[in-house]
Amino acid sequence: MGRSIVVTSGKGGVGKTTITANLGASLARLKKRVVVVDMDIGLRNLDVVMGLENKIVYNIMDVAEGRCKIGQALIKDRYLTNSLFLLPASQMHTKEDIDIKKITEIIRTIKESFDYVLIDSPAGIEHGFNSAVASADEALVVVTPDVSSVRDADRVIGLLENRDIEATSLIVNRYNSELIRKKKMLDVKSILDVLGIDLIGIIPDDNEVIDFSNRGEILALHRNSLTAKAFKNTAKRIEGDDVPFLDFERRGFFGLFGKR
Repeated sequence: MGRSIVVTSGKGGVGKTTITANLGASLARLKKRVVVVDMDIGLRNLDVVMGLENKIVYNIMDVAEGRCKIGQALIKDRYLTNSLFLLPASQMHTKEDIDIKKITEIIRTIKESFDYVLIDSPAGIEHGFNSAVASADEALVVVTPDVSSVRDADRVIGLLENRDIEATSLIVNRYNSELIRKKKMLDVKSILDVLGIDLIGIIPDDNEVIDFSNRGEILALHRNSLTAKAFKNTAKRIEGDDVPFLDFERRGFFGLFGKR
């Protein structure tokens, strides 16, 4: 059986969808078979980020309501055609239409044929969140280095602890070392002190991530940049590899983790 991992935060606007797409691509580059699932029912953005919006025929609600099989709804990535697939959300339904038991069965079935299922959770902690979390074995909690994001993440971690989630790890997104040095953002140590979960990834603040997403391209597939390497290293840590964190600050960052 593969691993199902929900990407969540509680707070919207922290970059869950771009992280889901880039981690999915990075895991596929590691020779893993990956399905990314858009659980933002009623909105649907993961297909746009991946440039697959024009290829959608069926969606996850069509599968849940019996209008198609899972294989008919899966969309191949344009570049990683044999290893990365999208299961899109429906724009015609609302989160209240979701049958959690049926979604859980869909994810379980996908896990039988794939190494990873990455579930892009909607913002908030209501029915959409519960639907995304119900079928997950593990969770990646995404925060940005600001107080409101960390506060919301702390609440989400508490909710995850009340469910049967095997492991919860932290990704700090939009890490800006200059603003952190000026004390205009929280540093990683402060975030970890509040949240108390394992750090698995730090993604730098990079306008190219948004630029690529707006063009329907996944940065991790087309750039050999520091940000692309950060996604690749995070994927390796998900795989269980012991990979040092990149030195974004050039001074003191590795000291937080006992590395120089």
